[in-house]
Amino acid sequence: MSEKKEPSLWEGFKAFLMRGNVVDLAVAVVIGAAFTNIVNAVVKGIINPVVGAIGTKNLDHYSSCLSSTCEGEQGIQILWGSVLGAALSFVITAAVVYFLMVLPMAKYLARLEARRKAKEGAQEVIEVTELEVLKEIRDALVAQRGSGHDRQ
Repeated sequence: MSEKKEPSLWEGFKAFLMRGNVVDLAVAVVIGAAFTNIVNAVVKGIINPVVGAIGTKNLDHYSSCLSSTCEGEQGIQILWGSVLGAALSFVITAAVVYFLMVLPMAKYLARLEARRKAKEGAQEVIEVTELEVLKEIRDALVAQRGSGHDRQ
């Protein structure tokens, strides 16, 4: 009986690091971090001032009091403004990502796919035309042979 040796912890770790998807994941994290800076700059520099022109840029101060008095640290406060601000920030960030990255990329990929299909369609037309020409040549040769047999 041969006993199979379990790979060592170090060998398993090396195998994990050498997988292609680990490198892809690392690249995605770095690109995601860089892209986060771009999205945050767009939100802070363009979107928030536009929203601030309508209302306020900082919703953190809005709250409701559940107890009879809410002065300082006293009472029970519901800080709904900060929750609303976080939700708005998420929606605005998602909109920026969708309209500036996802939608243009989807349109670009659709154009590439349409071009690829058009090239495949043209290739099929060429192949069909060549096939038709070859069939005509075959039929002409068969007709010549048939008429040659009649003369003899």
